[in-house]
Amino acid sequence: MIDPVTLLLASLIIFCGALTQSLIGFGLAVVASPLLYIIDPSLVPAPVIMMGFSIALLTLFRERGQLEFNGLQYALLGRVPGGILGATLIIIAPQPILGLAIAGIVGLAVALSLMKFSIPVNRFSLFVAGVLSGVFGNIAAIGGPPLAILLSGKDAGQFRAALSAFFIFSSMIALTILAFAGLLTLEHFYISLMLLPSVVLGYLVAGRLVGRVDKQKTRALTLFLCGVSALILTIKSIIELT
Repeated sequence: MIDPVTLLLASLIIFCGALTQSLIGFGLAVVASPLLYIIDPSLVPAPVIMMGFSIALLTLFRERGQLEFNGLQYALLGRVPGGILGATLIIIAPQPILGLAIAGIVGLAVALSLMKFSIPVNRFSLFVAGVLSGVFGNIAAIGGPPLAILLSGKDAGQFRAALSAFFIFSSMIALTILAFAGLLTLEHFYISLMLLPSVVLGYLVAGRLVGRVDKQKTRALTLFLCGVSALILTIKSIIELT
């Protein structure tokens, strides 16, 4: 089982990730995955996916009046083949390579989040976003950025609601694939239960801050911290390879 120091660090990281996602619509995994992988690789991806499911459920409850599910089924359909590919890569790739993959996914997510895209939202683009989300999600639990970029033109409340609905269903798909691949254990559930209070606390604190904080500054700071953590993970993984 997880030792107390690692649990404390992981709880703090999950709290920051849950706070970020509650404020801007996504970010728990982008914030948490690289840092958790540094302190304990077993915390990625299954426990992070479970925490993402929890915060998405809470956020959707808050934003339920804003939900429009139009077309999200195509993204969820794409999540299946993408998730299978991601789980396969976890099985065949050595740990340092996975560390580099997670760092690369975080770096790509940061880079794409800084760019302004105008991609038409249709069945094909939603399906492709779902496939990419599945690959990223089952390797690093970071399935949000592809869909977040596609839906970035929505109203803030609709954006959070749509992403939360997607995260709820896509998390169940991801966990099912991981279970069939033998990558989901009872230990992951125990660890997730211990981390759950941090998710709830992050959600409650965010509820107090919604409307009071500058979301653009919060987003910019989040992306900066994610970039730094991805760089640290890259260096750590390269050292392990050499």
